[in-house]
Amino acid sequence: MADPKPEVLLVEDTPSLSLVYRGFLSSEGTGVDLAETGQAALAALAERRYRVILLDLVLPDMDGFDILRKVRDEGLDATVVVITAHGSLNIAVQAMQLGATDFLVKPFARERLCTTVRNALERTALRESVETLRQEYGRHHFQGFVGSSLPMQAVYRAIESVARSRASVFISGESGTGKEVCAEAIHKAGPRAGKPFVPLNCGAIPKDLVESELFGHVKGAFSGATSNRDGAAQMADGGTLFLDEICEMELALQVKLLRFLQTGRIQKVGSSEQVPVDVRVLAATNRDPLAEVEAGRFREDLYYRLHVIPIALPPLRDRDGDVLEVAQALLLQIAAEEGKAFRSFDEDAQEALLRHRWPGNVRELQNAVRNAVVLNDGDRVTAQMLPDLSRTGLSVGDDPALPIAPVPSAPAASDLATATVRLNRPLAEIEREVIETTIRLTGGSIPKAARVLDVSPSTIYRKKETWAAG
Repeated sequence: MADPKPEVLLVEDTPSLSLVYRGFLSSEGTGVDLAETGQAALAALAERRYRVILLDLVLPDMDGFDILRKVRDEGLDATVVVITAHGSLNIAVQAMQLGATDFLVKPFARERLCTTVRNALERTALRESVETLRQEYGRHHFQGFVGSSLPMQAVYRAIESVARSRASVFISGESGTGKEVCAEAIHKAGPRAGKPFVPLNCGAIPKDLVESELFGHVKGAFSGATSNRDGAAQMADGGTLFLDEICEMELALQVKLLRFLQTGRIQKVGSSEQVPVDVRVLAATNRDPLAEVEAGRFREDLYYRLHVIPIALPPLRDRDGDVLEVAQALLLQIAAEEGKAFRSFDEDAQEALLRHRWPGNVRELQNAVRNAVVLNDGDRVTAQMLPDLSRTGLSVGDDPALPIAPVPSAPAASDLATATVRLNRPLAEIEREVIETTIRLTGGSIPKAARVLDVSPSTIYRKKETWAAG
């Protein structure tokens, strides 16, 4: 049976004790590396990652506290347990201040050693799990995106997963959700990051020029072609070609795009020469691509060639409280560009942002924030400074069935503490009464009610929509 992978570094200058301690731990299935000097310990830490360090404070070549400081200063992710034959309260306090989590005084029993190391391993594993969750679910920014909602955390993980692949990615989402930001994030997170990222919006180019923009042309190929010109595919050689609004491409050009994807060669307009090009192709659309295939407007074989890995970007209205995070980031950026002093939104402005459904998504939010910054002055954006959002789409609460009328004055905090709810009813009824009562007792403010209930304001808005529809 193979020895277990070393998870513990035992730093002990007495060889006989080292062997005894390692025997105790090995019988528990714990792998142990030995170091008899401080220098040997530092060399081992430089070569391998250990989850637990058992550290004797008295070493022949240095003070064990020096190793403790090294572990702390370099941020090594290991739990340190100090071993000494000179136990005292002062030594224990000093070791704990430098990052040790436990203290063993020689001599100690086998059970004491094994239990201490087992607890230390569990502590390290828990810390690793928390860090993993923090990285996966706690990111507020990622490669140009802003937002910490669960739907966006899923997008971030999907981007990281596909970035190092060569597979084609098909990005879908409503207009303004950040499809080009997603494509560029995939490019930057992958091995082609140092090469060109070339976007081509197939819906923004006259149909008779799309082929030339994509593949290039030679001099005289058509009227106005006064010189040779490389297309987006050739300009992206070695990097990434992003085809936005791919469903706008005409069927005849779709055939040529499919041939390019299959052969890796382009043919410029007006030329018979085929040139090899190495690009990774990312595509995007705000339409339902399968519906376009069924309608005969998009080739089925091209769809399956591009639709290898799909990434769906959520609309802003489904991203919980992200609207405030995105708005704050946009505010600071636009205020800096315009030379204004705005730094935040007041509570009424925040509520107005949360109430709106944002049919134009982040692009609409960006326009709203820029409008407020350009036309006003101050350090806080108020609700009165925001443009009339009702002209761009229905806001949550615009329906007469969803009145959010503030009461003349908010009640005392004691009213919240003493509010009662009648039980012996379906949970949905109790939930609705709790939410509506909290809104009433917080002066009609949904953001305040959300803070009391520890939920996202958008969660309450969605529930009110559901109640109105029912």
